[in-house]
Amino acid sequence: MRALRIAAAALPVAAALLSMPAAHAADLFPLRDVRLGPSPFLDAQTTDLNYLMVMEPDRLLAPFLREAGLQPKQPSYGNWESSGLDGHMGGHYLSALALMFASTGDAEVKRRLDYCIAELKRAQQANGDGYLGGIPGGRAAWRDVAAGRLRADSFSVNGKWVPWYNLHKVYAGLRDAWRYAGNEDAKAMLVALSDWALRLTSHLSEEQMQTMLKSEHGGMNEVLADVYQMTGERKYLELALKFSHQQILQPLEKGEDKLTGLHANTQIPKVIGFERIGELSGRKDMREAAAFFWQTVVEHRTVAIGGNSVKEHFHDTADFSPMIDEVEGPETCNTYNMLKLTEMLFLADQQGRYADYYERALYNHILASQRPGTGGFVYFTPMRPNHYRVYSQVDQAMWCCVGSGIESHAKYGEFIYAHERDEKDRDALFVNLFIPSTLQWREKGVSLTQANSFPDQAGTRITVDGNARFTLKIRYPAWVAAGKLAVRINGRPVRIDAAPGSYLSIDRMWKQGDRVDVSLPMSTRLEQMPDKSNYYAVLHGPIVLAAKTNPFPTEHLNFLADDSRMGHIAKGQVCPLESAPTFVSDRRDFIRRFQPVPGKPLTFRAPAGLVQGGGTGASTEFIPFFRLHDARYTMYWPQSTPGEYARLRADNAAKEAERLALDARTIDQVAPGEQQPESDHFFKGEGTESGITKGRHWRRASKWFSYQLNDPKGEAKTLQLTFARADGGRRFELLVNGQRLAEVELAKDDAQEFYTRDFALPTGLLQAEGKLEIKFVAQEGSTVGSLYHLRLMRDGNEASGKPL
Repeated sequence: MRALRIAAAALPVAAALLSMPAAHAADLFPLRDVRLGPSPFLDAQTTDLNYLMVMEPDRLLAPFLREAGLQPKQPSYGNWESSGLDGHMGGHYLSALALMFASTGDAEVKRRLDYCIAELKRAQQANGDGYLGGIPGGRAAWRDVAAGRLRADSFSVNGKWVPWYNLHKVYAGLRDAWRYAGNEDAKAMLVALSDWALRLTSHLSEEQMQTMLKSEHGGMNEVLADVYQMTGERKYLELALKFSHQQILQPLEKGEDKLTGLHANTQIPKVIGFERIGELSGRKDMREAAAFFWQTVVEHRTVAIGGNSVKEHFHDTADFSPMIDEVEGPETCNTYNMLKLTEMLFLADQQGRYADYYERALYNHILASQRPGTGGFVYFTPMRPNHYRVYSQVDQAMWCCVGSGIESHAKYGEFIYAHERDEKDRDALFVNLFIPSTLQWREKGVSLTQANSFPDQAGTRITVDGNARFTLKIRYPAWVAAGKLAVRINGRPVRIDAAPGSYLSIDRMWKQGDRVDVSLPMSTRLEQMPDKSNYYAVLHGPIVLAAKTNPFPTEHLNFLADDSRMGHIAKGQVCPLESAPTFVSDRRDFIRRFQPVPGKPLTFRAPAGLVQGGGTGASTEFIPFFRLHDARYTMYWPQSTPGEYARLRADNAAKEAERLALDARTIDQVAPGEQQPESDHFFKGEGTESGITKGRHWRRASKWFSYQLNDPKGEAKTLQLTFARADGGRRFELLVNGQRLAEVELAKDDAQEFYTRDFALPTGLLQAEGKLEIKFVAQEGSTVGSLYHLRLMRDGNEASGKPL
């Protein structure tokens, strides 16, 4: 069982930091005690199992053996596994195998997990000091860290790509191999790896640690707190606290949302760690910080599917236009981690809103992120109308969302049920999700089976096998109207004394064969974009509905991502917003006129004439987004009256014309100061720093920095750079492939606060494979001015296709 409580006597923490534990802390059931029944989730689990079995362990293990001086049995995978993040997928793979074994009992999965642990044990023993990692040249970088020679940025430590983030996957994989699959070697290896981290950081000052934590480091604080619980040794809890990033923690403790502009998935695991440390140490301030973070992200930064962020970053809560403008919508890893945080908060405080969010995100983002049948995972889910998603291929894409994806679809049984024992020693069982499944409640000697066709049918049946007294707590979803939930026990109605967003409690002596039938009436409704702008999603119950669109009937999109560094982005034609399908109606209640389509579960047809434009055809069908794959789609719809429709289209056309024309000329681009774009373009530098001004990221340097851009067809004619008037007077050299292109002095009196400068590129500058190194070098006595954007552009008449 995933134990999440610990005796107060085992917590030698200063009394000033202690608070009373939650009065009714709950626990999850062991994942091995829940088995899925026929449902979309069982299908997704089976697809994930097949994907895991096709992945080759020896290729995933290769980075660890190589860095330990041992001969790998096979070459490493490519993509992120051979370009600096080597080994991160191996850590995810351990977790996924452990979760899958717990969920299925599959013996081959266990054999493969044990093999991976044995090979990693060889590597750790060869290293000789407890270290275990696949980071290229990591040992030298870590020696410098231990000696206090430390350089850190948002995505690097001593020139290595987010090394603590990478190692965290190994820590978590070892923990999960022990927690879910009982591998004792994994536990011993985890403790040894934690001792290595203790020695490595023992001479670093608090300031040095906090500098290092500027770089993404995953959930290091959480997993070290787990090691403390596993061993009872306080030194690991102290190290977990040392790995807690104060720049993020302190505003949250004050109830301040300072998240705008931050890399979203860097922050969520930190907050998971705050909650974990708070739980184990009694730090009420850390737990309150975690709860506030969840509240502000879910209530103010989350779209209909339960996801958040654009281009991996939190945008302004008052402006969701980037969600519509950009194609890099919510990142799946974010939701994977938000569900972990939600689960932990629920166990401390069983509020219905936690389970409501969990259900929303699970069905509409996580379940939707895996390609049915063949498998493959989605990185970005665009909210932009008429765009699409791309899926990983098992032997190529090694992104973070593949790693979290192979875990997510292996643990669907984790949150369906929970249990607690109150102050009167009475047992209660929570039914959080209506997913077909069987629970073995070993302590009570009973099992419960939940059978249904939810969400295609609005109800569920729970059957009891055994005899025991307990309180059955059934979630009253927020999407069921007040007074509409109905429950029958053995055919007899039960009085409902709960409200939407809470739990209905039934305390009785349960007997063999008792049946509980729960009716969960759903309605179809509109949900406005959180900033109250003119975009709406359609939901039926908890399910987000979307429509396939086909604005370009002759196009042939490739929905399988390639192996390129940025292959996770759906880079096909962007459809202008003026051609987006739009709800056009004089009446605000048009949602009531949606009609179910006979013979097609959870499928609805819009009334004639409501949807105009956008390639949806004469009759627009709305289906669950989790069933919509390999197609362009629309999930968020603008709304207009017939009289305003022409003006709305004209306004959108005017708004987008310049931007789409610019995008059509763009061959490659970098958003300086943003983690993934910089790492994708192999950022290097010395004396650099990054920051955010008025929501815009920048990069500058006292010495130099560079990017590697791609021009595969040799079309580049212009380099366009964006600067700020505030940096006027700064002087630096601009080099392309080692050749000086220009000496630059930034203007002090430009009319615009942010402005662009174009630099013509001479011919013959390409390196092998169409690469261009763009380097900025500070002149003596000055610095490289803050760079806000960089575009590599072709001539306008060479644009590969005009905006449509």
